[in-house]
Amino acid sequence: MPILLDGKKLASEIKEELKNKTIQLKSAGGKVPHLSAILVGTDGASQTYVNAKVKDCEEVGFESSKFVFDDTITEEELLHEVDKLNNDDRVDGFIVQLPLPKHINVDKVLSAIKPEKDVDGFHPVNFGRMASNLPAYIPATPYGVMELLKRYDIPTRGKHCVVVGRSHIVGSPVSILMGSANYPGDATVTLTHRFTENLEHYTKQADILIVAVGKPGLITADMVKEGVVVIDVGTTRVADATKKAGFALKGDVLFETVAEKASHITPVPGGVGPMTRAGLLMNTWLAAKNEIYG
Repeated sequence: MPILLDGKKLASEIKEELKNKTIQLKSAGGKVPHLSAILVGTDGASQTYVNAKVKDCEEVGFESSKFVFDDTITEEELLHEVDKLNNDDRVDGFIVQLPLPKHINVDKVLSAIKPEKDVDGFHPVNFGRMASNLPAYIPATPYGVMELLKRYDIPTRGKHCVVVGRSHIVGSPVSILMGSANYPGDATVTLTHRFTENLEHYTKQADILIVAVGKPGLITADMVKEGVVVIDVGTTRVADATKKAGFALKGDVLFETVAEKASHITPVPGGVGPMTRAGLLMNTWLAAKNEIYG
């Protein structure tokens, strides 16, 4: 049986660490980290995610605030709200929850966030700094993936890491981080995507396989080699009448059969998801302490 990369357990440990550091900060008279979130519309998954972030902040002793707007908000009005948070000294970092309504230019909104407050790590300045191996806010999911590899002492130097998916949120940044001169890093990286022909040719070579596509069951046992480390970032809601919520979360990896060949594997749920939220908290701490742009 493989070693289960338990993101839920690890995220709890990280939150406990942050909680203790926040208690020490408070007792020394320091400013408590403050995370804000802008939510546009009534998307159920987005509401759940933002509420979870608020709860995370409460658990570690951070301050938090949430700003909810109708999906009829104009791009100009939303940019004005972003500007208000940019100039609010009480707020250390903030996120604009995605997706946004179709009439709003996502890139324009994300680029309007001050890089120093961009704790989601999506601003082009932070992306560029990360790619240049400079201090930067790393997008929360790749940050969580890196922490999983590091805290489970998974060797990465010289290993062949295959990334499936090239989004700017996960695939592209994680490929950069795995190839960077750090630990985790120093890997030989192959980045694949939906136009890659003969995908299994590449996945079979992977010592470390990171999958972030959002296509349930994409990776099957015949597509991996024995002893592979599998990081499954995919979380797709699939209808399931046996579940109270009416759906089940499914990963991009067919867990039951792939696990038989893997040395380490993340479950879905309970793997990368909790680590993403932990990544956001870690970035908020760095923002409060001015450790990136100080």
